[in-house]
Amino acid sequence: MIKKFLSVLIVFTIILNTNAKADGDDEGMWLPMLVQKLNMKKMQAMGLKLTAEDIYSVNQGSLKDAVIALDHGSCSGELVSAEGLFLTNHHCGYGEIQAHSTVEHDYLTDGFWAMSRKEELPNPGKTVSFLINVKDVTEKINAVVTDEMSEKEREAAIHKLSQKLEKEAVDNSKEWYEARVQSFFEGNSYYLFVYETFMDVRLVGAPPSSIGKYGADTDNWMWPRHTGDFSMFRIYCAPDGKPAEYSEDNVPYKPKKFFPVSIKGVKKNDFAMVMGYPGGTTRYMTSWGVENEMDVTNKIRIKLRGIKQEIMKNEMDASDKVRIQYASKYSRSTNYYKYSIGQNNGLKALDVIGKKEKEEAEIESWINKKNKRKEKYAKALPTIKKSIKELKNPNIAKNYWIEAFWLGPEFIKTALRGYYGLQKAVGNEDAMKEFKEKSKKFFKDYYQPIDKAIFIAMCNAYKEDIQESDYPTFFETVKNDYEGDFSKYADYLYSTSIFVDEEKYNKFLDSPDLKVLGEDPAVVVANSVYSLYMGASAKTEDIAMEYGKGKRQYLAAKLEKEKNIPHYPDANSTMRFTYGSVGDYSPKDAVLYKHYTTLKGYMEKENVGSPKTDEFYVPQRLKDMYAKKDYGQYGIKKADGSKEMRVCFTTNNDITGGNSGSPVLNGNGELIGIAFDGNWEAMSGDIAFEPELQKCINVDIRFVLFIIDKYAGASHLVKEMKIIK
Repeated sequence: MIKKFLSVLIVFTIILNTNAKADGDDEGMWLPMLVQKLNMKKMQAMGLKLTAEDIYSVNQGSLKDAVIALDHGSCSGELVSAEGLFLTNHHCGYGEIQAHSTVEHDYLTDGFWAMSRKEELPNPGKTVSFLINVKDVTEKINAVVTDEMSEKEREAAIHKLSQKLEKEAVDNSKEWYEARVQSFFEGNSYYLFVYETFMDVRLVGAPPSSIGKYGADTDNWMWPRHTGDFSMFRIYCAPDGKPAEYSEDNVPYKPKKFFPVSIKGVKKNDFAMVMGYPGGTTRYMTSWGVENEMDVTNKIRIKLRGIKQEIMKNEMDASDKVRIQYASKYSRSTNYYKYSIGQNNGLKALDVIGKKEKEEAEIESWINKKNKRKEKYAKALPTIKKSIKELKNPNIAKNYWIEAFWLGPEFIKTALRGYYGLQKAVGNEDAMKEFKEKSKKFFKDYYQPIDKAIFIAMCNAYKEDIQESDYPTFFETVKNDYEGDFSKYADYLYSTSIFVDEEKYNKFLDSPDLKVLGEDPAVVVANSVYSLYMGASAKTEDIAMEYGKGKRQYLAAKLEKEKNIPHYPDANSTMRFTYGSVGDYSPKDAVLYKHYTTLKGYMEKENVGSPKTDEFYVPQRLKDMYAKKDYGQYGIKKADGSKEMRVCFTTNNDITGGNSGSPVLNGNGELIGIAFDGNWEAMSGDIAFEPELQKCINVDIRFVLFIIDKYAGASHLVKEMKIIK
């Protein structure tokens, strides 16, 4: 049967000899638990000095035990001390830095450093997860599905067994563990992951944004780069070592493994390995999928985020309080706004659709050469093409819904959660207390004029671009009662709803009335929007199921055709390792980028006379240290006797979103940098890896230590680390 064949095929494909890879092609986000079966010869020839057991082991401390997933994979990080101290990116800790900031204590602008453990700041809701172990459960999953099942039946059977396997994986002695069965290769294989998650994560240090976010939106996704993109946190646990919510009784976590930190530096062609939690790639996407990504997802994201960001920026520039309130929200929006622009440019420049079409034609020809293959795979590509065509208009509406409503005015999410949550919470003192705490946190960073302007702009954009049959029902109210004017409706909503006014909301919580709650205009809008999404999803469910089936069959055909070539699964927020080397690159004719940048370039970018909040503001203290070349043990003494401070460097490691904050390691498994970005010329990388252009941009660990030790004077943190000179 096809299911049994695929199980054997997938495992065989993954563990094939890595020497089959083309020379110079260091593509691949590999599953670390399979490193035992991978041929280590190439990595060792490139400079790796470790064994497979050193990288991934369930019997002893290994590299995997020093790599963390922040907030279940939104970012990555690395342990650097025996006291639970870890590093990640500044932009990964940005939300926490912002949350602790006020006009009086502006940690975004001025930075923050805990000079003692007592000064470390708690962050409710922030988590850190460690991978405990992984098991291949493909055969078990395949045993409960048949070719005769419908896609719904198949999905239900897989879900039921997955829950059983997850429950069995977390026995009574480890009840605080978490288990997840995850799909790979579009449902052609499955692995069971077990994690341990800690809930007491405290902010230890962060440079000012003029270092941690230097260049901001202008330099985002660009090289050369001069950014100290790092922040520091510490994991705390209960005295018995188990995960626990924040408590003054908690103690620093004692890890199985932490990374030694090398200040020996990096040279061109040095081996480099990255371990982390890449969020998502779609490298096996078809040409029609790429076209949809460009013309629907990216196009809509670019348009609507551009509108929202302009509204936010105008208000942020007018007030320091609003700037702090919306700093993290604005940053989250702009990151993938610019990414979408770059991805579309890259996909066009590299003719990715044309290359995908050629590959599809070759696979289709291969399928048609044998009747047995035709029986198994002939419907795959036609199914994908038909499904994407049928889903085009619903996808346009869905993407507009996401950007205009779900990621638009904040009251929509707040009203939905409040409406359904309060129905259960009323009468429960603890639950109501929790609502009041969440209310305080929400309104701290909420500015009604921004929310109102975004609501009006998003409604107008949605109405203009989406067909009437996909309108939320509240549009009819606006049409009939407010002359179709969203501004007039917004005046009513924002002057009436409890969810956009802190005083009204808290007054309601003191004496809740569920009838009044259900009639609140924010609840009416939120339910209208939510119902629209659920209804649209139900209408397209069968088409989406068929689309998934087509993708699964097409990828199975590709893997069978290319059985002598190693394949790695798309990223899905599970731990991966990638290997490569430090190096330069040439993005276009007559241009060659060096593999590192220095503090000199940092100074050259300075916007002289600009305010502290400018993208290219340079702190006076840093300028003074540069003038004196006061770099301590972290600088480089050049042949001519002068001193140099390296800031960032590039490798050809294969990374994507979620890898932010990942450790960059040398051949000895020592920390040499922190990954934080990709390069503009290869923004197509999540869909199509381009080995000649793809670069991983990293902050040099020597610059990180220089800022902590020399600039901030937090040498006690460096003393915690194991420094390799």
